[in-house]
Amino acid sequence: MMDLSHPYSALTPDCTLDALDSTGLKADGRLLALNSYENRVYQIGVEDSAPVVVKFYRPERWSDAAILEEHAYTAELAAREIPVVAPLQLNGATLHTHAGFRFAVYPKQGGRMPEFDRADTLQWMGRFLGRIHAVGALSDFVHRPVLNIETFGYASRDFLRAGNWLSPDLALAWNSVVDHALEQVAHCYARAGAVRTLRLHGDCHAGNVLWTEAGPHFVDFDDSRTGPAIQDLWMLLSGERDEQQAQLNEILTGYEDFAEFDPRELNLIEALRTLRLIHYAAWLARRWDDPAFPAAFPWFNTPQYWQERILELREQIALMDEPPLVA
Repeated sequence: MMDLSHPYSALTPDCTLDALDSTGLKADGRLLALNSYENRVYQIGVEDSAPVVVKFYRPERWSDAAILEEHAYTAELAAREIPVVAPLQLNGATLHTHAGFRFAVYPKQGGRMPEFDRADTLQWMGRFLGRIHAVGALSDFVHRPVLNIETFGYASRDFLRAGNWLSPDLALAWNSVVDHALEQVAHCYARAGAVRTLRLHGDCHAGNVLWTEAGPHFVDFDDSRTGPAIQDLWMLLSGERDEQQAQLNEILTGYEDFAEFDPRELNLIEALRTLRLIHYAAWLARRWDDPAFPAAFPWFNTPQYWQERILELREQIALMDEPPLVA
């Protein structure tokens, strides 16, 4: 029986290679672990063919229906020649099981980190995100969650409180500032009003975009969910306010070639950033029983870590008080 407190303990190299063999592709023994913590992802050599990338889903995180919904979305995008890396269909299926693990097989996609300091890169990103969102708006997710103040904010806050992760002296300050931050998030949502939600990439940071001479290739839709369009745009912004404004202008120049953007969503940029910060701390706490996490994030749950999070949230409270960027 699989030990769910350490869900990947049984995923040995032999198990990984045997899983690929079970799809009909013959592994040649070459195995390279790729950077991933939520799931386990490997590049595996294939006899007489190009290597593939195999993602083993974290047990009990998603239902089969939610995973298949992600696969269907990426297939829908790929069918419209949008450069996403969709899972391969092998033996009539994209989701496979072996030794209790669910996994998907992807073509290997080369590329480099995009240069988001270039205006042409940002416009290119905007055009493809506009195309992704135009497709995302055509239908709804049924089995995948919504990104909002409840799922990323209140649920994350309550999980951290219930687990007593902070020492009593820091808990008092953190509890106060996280409540204040979530009040400000709610004010930002109220300012924005009833904005449209749609199917998103959900985690569109530079690490999930591979750049080639042909432009961007979007990978890892594992966090795909329903939310406002700005969620896939704000993570492309960095620097001081004037720099972010200039970057946003370039992104929207490309985006609005393919999709209409509601400027009211700009009220949500700092709110969504705040929710991501709270959610990230809770994500680390939720995964702390996985031995990979203490090894990779030894600074988590130290007094300095929580002191920095308190300061970070105070800064976000101030930013959410400022006028939003403009379209």
